[in-house]
Amino acid sequence: MITHIQGRLVEKYPTHIVVDCNGVGYFLNISLYTYSQISGEENLKLFTHLHIREDAHTLFGFADRYERDIFRLLISVSGIGTSTARTMLSSLSPDQIRDAIASNDVPVIQGVKGIGAKTAQRVILDLKDKVLKIYDLEENVTSRKYNNGEEALSALEVLGFTRKQSEKVVAKITGENPDLSVEEIIKNALKML
Repeated sequence: MITHIQGRLVEKYPTHIVVDCNGVGYFLNISLYTYSQISGEENLKLFTHLHIREDAHTLFGFADRYERDIFRLLISVSGIGTSTARTMLSSLSPDQIRDAIASNDVPVIQGVKGIGAKTAQRVILDLKDKVLKIYDLEENVTSRKYNNGEEALSALEVLGFTRKQSEKVVAKITGENPDLSVEEIIKNALKML
């Protein structure tokens, strides 16, 4: 999986960019949010999501991990494809999407072109718990703490543990002591799994 691209910006359009990485040009689909975050800088780094279908391999670029995480949550909802998720991130910022989901604000999500009332309700129903859990609006968990937990979860998956089983253990560990390093989280999780 390609997790990020770093290179020289060759072309920039509101829907896509081309980044040259050591002589290879990568075509990345982007949202208007990412487009607005890319300044005139020649060298840039974008986080990516590679979407593989039977008839195409499509690479999406994001200004930051947070936007990519929201994109991945959106495409996990039945009826929301990559195209619709990108449209949502072009119409609303990742924070606006998160806040709308967390506060059950159907009209905001329904305001995105192509999203009907039922789809908006499904997005909220499917993602509310995940959004509240991951982004913990009440306690404003810092990005570093979130990243440590996510890195620990990824490592535990590589070690053969299911994500569902690991999430509960990591959430408990980080809830009790949010300042632990990735290594400490993994060590404690292995004792509990």
